[in-house]
Amino acid sequence: MPTYAYLGPSGTFTEQALRKITTNKDVITPYANVTAALDAVRNGKADKAFVPIENSVEGVVARTLDELAVGEPLVVSAETTLPVAFALMILPENDGKPISRIATHPHAEAQCRTYVASNLPGAEVIEAPSTAAAAKGLKEGNYDAAIASEIAAEKYGLKIIASDIGDNQGAVTRFVVVEKPGVTPAPTGNDRTSLATFIDNDHAGALLEILTEFAKHQVNLTFIQSRPTGRQLGHYHFIIDVEGHINDPKVAAAIEGVRNVCDEIRMLGSYPRVGRIHA
Repeated sequence: MPTYAYLGPSGTFTEQALRKITTNKDVITPYANVTAALDAVRNGKADKAFVPIENSVEGVVARTLDELAVGEPLVVSAETTLPVAFALMILPENDGKPISRIATHPHAEAQCRTYVASNLPGAEVIEAPSTAAAAKGLKEGNYDAAIASEIAAEKYGLKIIASDIGDNQGAVTRFVVVEKPGVTPAPTGNDRTSLATFIDNDHAGALLEILTEFAKHQVNLTFIQSRPTGRQLGHYHFIIDVEGHINDPKVAAAIEGVRNVCDEIRMLGSYPRVGRIHA
């Protein structure tokens, strides 16, 4: 039975999504942050990691992208999505007391910004590693309130004072299964291929040259994001998702063309898609 490391603590949206694709026989273990979950796979403490990578409202989870692009290679082998809804919660014994400090994850804060500004304009929002960590911290008396899932409120014995407070009621988060490189999942006809491209010899038109290879081979890009390499100011690599499987002749030919433009390509996986949350 496989073992999974996921973004914890218990009660996160990540755990909810993970339980959609696992059974009671699978072992799932929470970790404090995305880096720790991925390192558990790198260090052999877990077979797979399960982490958020993108939200339909707030965009990418930068830490996940950065961790996949550097360090010991890991690849995405599967993905799933989960609708997310946020609730404002407090300790039951504090009902009616003023709220001056709210804890939540940065992505949740960004998706509830209008509600907080309208209803709690003077409150300080404190960053937590996850929404469930915020709920757990509230239970421990560290904050006046937390923004998290209703499941987290139930788990930590908190009182929900406002539900569905997100600015977009249709928010969806995409999560990925990550493991050490091995056998690539077989093509399904509805696949996604992800890669990180590095251009050491930066020059005018370099990105256009990359994009031209995909256009020339009629491969549709579903996502592109620049991220700093950390090597020097202004030095970036690109995370790219395309429709299709690495075994598709068009995709393979396009990536081979990109190799001629880039100094380095890191394959981040070729795996079945679920849904379409990219515009």
